[in-house]
Amino acid sequence: MFETTLRINHAAGLHARPLAAFVKLARGFDAEVQVENLTSGKGPVSGKSAVHLLMLAVQQGQQIRLRTSGTQAEEALAALVSLVERDFESGTTA
Repeated sequence: MFETTLRINHAAGLHARPLAAFVKLARGFDAEVQVENLTSGKGPVSGKSAVHLLMLAVQQGQQIRLRTSGTQAEEALAALVSLVERDFESGTTA
């Protein structure tokens, strides 16, 4: 299992376009992805489910914890961290 904590800096938080980019990337890996909103205490939920991620209501400035496990866990975590750190800009491939 791999894990890290990140701050969401995108103005929309983890909603709409950022959320869609996150889910699309997460689904590209043979790994379980769990996301928890550390600020609100909500989660963990599957990072491969847009509906579950929406329930976390992650807003700009809040911290999330990402946990990955499985065959491609390390690669998935690195790619998702990169996506978040780039404020969900496209260009990452799985």
